[in-house]
Amino acid sequence: MSKQTTYTDSGVDIEAGDRAVDLIKKKVQETFKYYPGKILSGIGGFSGVVELSDGRVMGASTDGVGTKLVLAIIMDKHDTIGIDLVAMSVNDLIVAGITPAIFLDYIAQGKQIPGRTKAIIDGIVEGCQMAEVALLGGEMAEMPGLYKENDYDLAGFTVGFAPSQKDLILGEDIKPGMKVFGFASSGIHSNGYSLVRKVFDIDLNNPKKTREILNTHHESLEKTLGEELLEPTIIYVKQAKELLSKYKIAGFVHITGGGLIENPPRILPKGCGMNIKWGSWPVPPIFDLIEKTGNVPKEDMMKTFNNGVGLLAISADDIEEGHLIGEIIEGGGEINIIR
Repeated sequence: MSKQTTYTDSGVDIEAGDRAVDLIKKKVQETFKYYPGKILSGIGGFSGVVELSDGRVMGASTDGVGTKLVLAIIMDKHDTIGIDLVAMSVNDLIVAGITPAIFLDYIAQGKQIPGRTKAIIDGIVEGCQMAEVALLGGEMAEMPGLYKENDYDLAGFTVGFAPSQKDLILGEDIKPGMKVFGFASSGIHSNGYSLVRKVFDIDLNNPKKTREILNTHHESLEKTLGEELLEPTIIYVKQAKELLSKYKIAGFVHITGGGLIENPPRILPKGCGMNIKWGSWPVPPIFDLIEKTGNVPKEDMMKTFNNGVGLLAISADDIEEGHLIGEIIEGGGEINIIR
């Protein structure tokens, strides 16, 4: 059997990241005293949430697209990475019941290449249209010496609103016996690309070989590996709004970094756990290809990728649009994958 490839092998230490959050949490929370109103969220949620003086609620979220940028740079395809950028922030807002309203972007580049910048912004604009948010502006920084000439990085920032605290979806109403529904991802979305690059030997320092790898057609995929890996993240804003208009939703979960294991506990209240039934939704072939090619342990697959489910909705109602993939149980925040 070939050597197993774990997320740690790719250079990402999730436990170190968790420890870093623990180290900064207290100091960060000391700054809460400067907000003149009520802060409704703590560190570690999908977004930051505060109450405004008129009773409305404002939420804010920020994110990037990680090392998915490496593929965009190698393939010289920059027109969809902006959709990913918008998705990663607005999805984190809508799962709290907060409607995204505005978006800002930050682009740092080794060298300003106007045509490439236009392609990136075109994708951001398309993402904003999908999310129904206004792109108010942003910042472009040219930083030779810190970034190589063809390198760039992106960050996105979004702000949204809810009419009042009672409109928020923070998980307090989740109870044992409720159902968990999954909604399809478009593929890997924007998490786990360090592991993906390790599995497929994608190397920015060897672009010729990497382009050959990315242009390969695999029997299980309907497109080249590169096209599959650059498939943009689904923006769930409109879908979540529609679900909220039809059903009583007790909780939403955006499945990002941490996969199906580490994201659901962020919404579960005390006394609750979750069972997820593996095989109760269609898993896109890219995940099986990653697992088999890299001999990736199941635990790492579960803790790294969305595995075909980008959004969870928790409800006592039967949600026809989703796959029934699990249930809420009595517990202490644990997520059990039932096979």
